[in-house]
Amino acid sequence: MNKLELIQALKYATDLSNSEAAAVVDLFFNRMADALAKGNRVEIRGLCSFFVKEYEGYTGRNPKTGKSVKIKPKKLPFFKAGKELKERVDG
Repeated sequence: MNKLELIQALKYATDLSNSEAAAVVDLFFNRMADALAKGNRVEIRGLCSFFVKEYEGYTGRNPKTGKSVKIKPKKLPFFKAGKELKERVDG
């Protein structure tokens, strides 16, 4: 399911117009992204959680040339499925 399909599903499940459903979906995802950008954790009980992992900088190697390359510290978003979602998917 992509974003447009989610908007359509929300529209048909409620009495919202297409633009109202799109606004709800956009608001939801924008707030999640804002929270993650601030380093906060987002948890949707029974479904999943999103959090940010921080990685230290390290020395890597360019696979083409074999030269050492400095990798800067970085932060990456992660998704962790909840227990109920895992059980539902597993069948």
